[in-house]
Amino acid sequence: MTSTAPGDGATATTRRYVIIGAGAVGATVAAQLRLAGIDVLVVARGANLAALREGGLRYLRPPATEGGDPVVHQLDLPVAAGPAEVDLRATDVLVLATKVQDSEAVLAAWAWAPVDGGPATAAETLPVVLLQNGLDSARVALRRFATVLDAVVYSPASHLRPGEVISPATPIVTALLLGRTPGPAAGGVGTSEVDALTAGIADDLRRASLAVQVIGDIERWKAGKLLGNLAYNLDALYPPGPRRDAAGAELVVEARRALAAAGIDVAEGLAPGLDLSGLVLADIPGHVRGGSSTWQSLARGGSVESDFLNGEIVLLARLHGLTAPVNAGVQARIAGSARRGVPPGGLGDADLEALLATATPAAGGQVANGRVPVDLAGRTGPGAVLVEASALRDELDSATPPLLLDVRWALGDPHGHDHYREAHLPGAVYVDLDTELADHARAATGDGTAGRHPLPDLDSLQRAARRWGVRAGRPVVVYDNVGGLSAARAWWLLRWAGVPDVRILNGALGGWRTAGLPLETGEVTPAPGDIVLSAGHLPVLDADAAAALAHDGILLDARAGERYRGEVEPIDPRAGHIPGALSAATGDNLDATGRFRPAADLRARFAALGIDVTDQTVGVYCGSGVTAAHEIAALAVVGIDAALYPGSWSAWSSDPARPVATGA
Repeated sequence: MTSTAPGDGATATTRRYVIIGAGAVGATVAAQLRLAGIDVLVVARGANLAALREGGLRYLRPPATEGGDPVVHQLDLPVAAGPAEVDLRATDVLVLATKVQDSEAVLAAWAWAPVDGGPATAAETLPVVLLQNGLDSARVALRRFATVLDAVVYSPASHLRPGEVISPATPIVTALLLGRTPGPAAGGVGTSEVDALTAGIADDLRRASLAVQVIGDIERWKAGKLLGNLAYNLDALYPPGPRRDAAGAELVVEARRALAAAGIDVAEGLAPGLDLSGLVLADIPGHVRGGSSTWQSLARGGSVESDFLNGEIVLLARLHGLTAPVNAGVQARIAGSARRGVPPGGLGDADLEALLATATPAAGGQVANGRVPVDLAGRTGPGAVLVEASALRDELDSATPPLLLDVRWALGDPHGHDHYREAHLPGAVYVDLDTELADHARAATGDGTAGRHPLPDLDSLQRAARRWGVRAGRPVVVYDNVGGLSAARAWWLLRWAGVPDVRILNGALGGWRTAGLPLETGEVTPAPGDIVLSAGHLPVLDADAAAALAHDGILLDARAGERYRGEVEPIDPRAGHIPGALSAATGDNLDATGRFRPAADLRARFAALGIDVTDQTVGVYCGSGVTAAHEIAALAVVGIDAALYPGSWSAWSSDPARPVATGA
């Protein structure tokens, strides 16, 4: 199905949009404005300029009906090569849609162009709207332009051939957060004139089928978008896989550290008022969408914007006495790939492994801001949270194999030791959760306000750890047969007691079996260990602190939703939850196979709960402090440090003085 551009009839706005940059985003916005009857002029360069001048813009949209042909708009757009070919008007709006690395040269060229042929210049009289990634363009624009509107852009459009753009989202083609920079939230002055201008531009874009939300703190949301942009270069360099996901997560950990050091506030998640329900991707027959914008740049042989994405983090880190080695490595790799003409996905696992090896967690598994660093998939060493079965197999065959602890336990199943004897990982030592990872005697006496699984005293834990064979400097891997839900208790306790290198087997025993790896039967009696433990390496909450955190920070309830809501309570004295706590069932951290969900999914899950790694205090409780440790591990996978309330609901609900809330 093919259509042509509408005529130049009257429009509801007198504004003309001068779209500087006719790539995926710029051409999409230009096409949608033109189709809505709004005046546009497109500025392009090179082969794209020649194609637009010769045949116009070929703009592909999803089929009107399922199984139909793509809708093809052939748009004869006014096009120019630069400001020398454009007579600017006082009602023009400049829209910068080039790559961020081109901003300095482009804005310098347009800033002092005359408006209406008089002495006034674009920089003095015209607004410029920035449709770009990164943080640098706003600084560059404000150096010259008096009126700057910044934007966070969500667009799945692709531009791989001159004169053609593929826009697969429908019915909304693109979404924007739009705001004056600096806005009132950043100390800027938002006058009524500027507010009216911003509102008018937003209305024009909405007429053109864009979802637009005007926002006052656009700087915070640009910083949040930058966190997502950091993985664009990984998408361009490496094939998909868990190690690429792990590297992407480490990029974000470094970025959070650098942004916090620079005093840059970060907003994440979905901005209030921005409705993305209409931004639905549809298939366009005959056209497979490429990857990120950097992937598309590499595929076209164009320049890449890494210096202003990953390089922005490297710059902020260096300015504030920090390092960002993984971001620096990505920055260098994508620049080299673009220079050598390497196609998308052209670097392999060996190079990715070398990149991961550059990450530098601090001693004890803590990063500079006191938060646990993100897991790096198969990486060993302090700071990692998970280990894959294949990587663990290789480590067990190495000269320094980790100690394996089998924590086979489940509520209502007292036969964990029997299950262990029937089949366990080679060399694994059995750990009894009830008697070795909790103060069994304290739990069995008293009024119940210590909870069902109180933390063991340090001397008892040290004797148990030595009995298991824990030695100074030797890595430890814990596992169970329930996705890590019980093994995480051992992971947390050992880290709390100062053992720096403790990891959870991702996928648990089932993942090991699925990989076809060997098992043993019987009992393992290890040589005694020599570990010296010390308390307090991870944060702990008592009941009063948990109550305060539920109101002043974020307190997560890791039990099943029906127990949180008070619909059922199979074991504890009262049903419900701590007032102010949020429901976040720890089972939702796992996929259907019992593996931790990918870091990106976990990050999105916690962001939806309002958790911001940079400045919020997070606590977790469950029934008795066991599965809450699993939630803390999932939070640590994405770089969020959380405190455990060990007594959890079993302790809280046993104290009649503690209030109880029910419902969602």
